[in-house]
Amino acid sequence: MSKRLSSKYKIDRRMGENLWGRPKSPVNTREYGPGQHGQRRKGKMSDFGIQLRAKQKLKGYYGNITEKQFRRIYSDAVRIKGNTAENLIELLERRLDAVVYRAKFVPTVFAARQFVNHGHVLVNGKRCTIPSRRVKVGDVIEVRQKSKEMGMVLEAIQLAERDVPDYIEVDHAKLTASMVRIPGLADVPYPTMMEPNLVIEFYSS
Repeated sequence: MSKRLSSKYKIDRRMGENLWGRPKSPVNTREYGPGQHGQRRKGKMSDFGIQLRAKQKLKGYYGNITEKQFRRIYSDAVRIKGNTAENLIELLERRLDAVVYRAKFVPTVFAARQFVNHGHVLVNGKRCTIPSRRVKVGDVIEVRQKSKEMGMVLEAIQLAERDVPDYIEVDHAKLTASMVRIPGLADVPYPTMMEPNLVIEFYSS
């Protein structure tokens, strides 16, 4: 479990952006950073600072993945043919916890990781407790029968603040979902601009 769970909106304040587009984000009322020095004027960022910020933002969006995990995903993205930045987004979106979040089975990406960890999700009929598992096109993701009446699940389905993207097919009556195609950066409904190209520059410099 990420230590970010207890203070998940801190990264919003630090970045000065509403990362998940949620109504409760403190950025909606205070755009400056947290702490006693949060309102200080910021100087011009270096190229390294801009790249680091892009990495922290993308990493934080997916539930603050550990640096070790994130670097491994980057390494895998480099090995795949094609645009490395697009590959990075594809691999992040194929994470099981990301698919569970996109399908609106849970309200937050943090809840998605916990939901998978606690065994509430089946992949192709088999229980899976690994949030980082990579979902393939055609895999069937399902909420376990005993978990379908959980308040968190019923609440998430009704959330109006985000929609299910078109690369994921969902049946909310059966609580099943599947990835129908691999998404590109332009397909992913980020509430704020992500710059994976800067993340690639950060790691390759």
